Amino acid sequence: MNIAPLVPPGPELSAGEIRRYARHLVMPEIGTIGQRRLSAARVLCVGAGGLGSPVLMYLAAAGVGTLGIVDFDVVDESNLARQVIHGQSDIGRKKVESAAAKVAEINPFVNVVAHDVRLDRENVLELFEGYDIIVDGTDNFATRYMINDACVILNKPCVWGSIYRFDGQASVFWAEHGPCYRCVHPMPPPEGLVPNCAEGGVLGALCASIGSIQATETIKLITGVGSTLVGSMVIYDGLESSFDKITIRKDSACSACADPASTKLLEDYEAFCGTLSFSSEMTAAQLAARLLSAEKFQLIDVRELYEWDESHIEGAVLIPQDEFYDGRAQEKISRDLPIVLYCHLGVRSAHALSALRQSGFENVSHLLGGIVSWDEHVRNG
Repeated sequence: MNIAPLVPPGPELSAGEIRRYARHLVMPEIGTIGQRRLSAARVLCVGAGGLGSPVLMYLAAAGVGTLGIVDFDVVDESNLARQVIHGQSDIGRKKVESAAAKVAEINPFVNVVAHDVRLDRENVLELFEGYDIIVDGTDNFATRYMINDACVILNKPCVWGSIYRFDGQASVFWAEHGPCYRCVHPMPPPEGLVPNCAEGGVLGALCASIGSIQATETIKLITGVGSTLVGSMVIYDGLESSFDKITIRKDSACSACADPASTKLLEDYEAFCGTLSFSSEMTAAQLAARLLSAEKFQLIDVRELYEWDESHIEGAVLIPQDEFYDGRAQEKISRDLPIVLYCHLGVRSAHALSALRQSGFENVSHLLGGIVSWDEHVRNG
């Protein structure tokens, strides 16, 4: 679909910008005006992982004036095979810090805004409000639905991508001009039916293929060139080296975009997607009280050995996250005692919890905010 430029041109380009973007300026579709639109654009990328890495690097190189990054995870060694914005020296560093440093190195003309927060219904609208385009680089259904609903409410385009093993998909959801994410996926799949990347794997290079499509679509929306993926979806089969493009249509009965004015955020996206509920989460204070009680339970650290050596919670045992996906962890954990998992910030422990649930473990919870929250509220509180 052809759509008018989303962003008006910014100020005249400096001599340095003219030199840097010379290959853009010679293209009639972009030219000086298009490059000035890029320099005035504000794009928010949710996730600095497999998809966020190529998106952020190519948008930075293209000269998008303001790039926001939302992520609250830290760099893990298992990320490095696909999350190319991070390097070996970034292990243990916050992803927003690592990604922001890389963007600044790629292009000093770009203003980087790091949002080191967990995206939730309390902050999503405020965060999205200040940006022209939202790029969805997430890997879980709960966040995807929340991003979609927020974009419908604010009338923002959402540049979406999804990857799994050798397969990828990309589209642009924008309720004003076409379908939203809920038009295509009215309901999430049953829990456990679609594994995440940690459980099912993903070819690292696939992230570049889909992420570069997302970056290209973002540039097209900003400048108004070409035909966007609004109303279409690209499906890529990496094993067969084939691309298919299908038409997707607006659902007149969509629970979100059929009446955007009445769209509201759900109270609990995790519950909607049948994933973790609040009953699965435990605060640092609750864990401290439980450790002081006479209750017997299993406290498991799902981080890596080097993190454990630096600091861990007394009474815990170490079982790294990867072991939860190949069955080794399940063989080490008793089904007769309650289980509490923790990691650095609560992301890896949530994935490990899901893996245990899928293996039939029932009495499982994890530490909200991870060992960072423990240090803040208990150890150093």
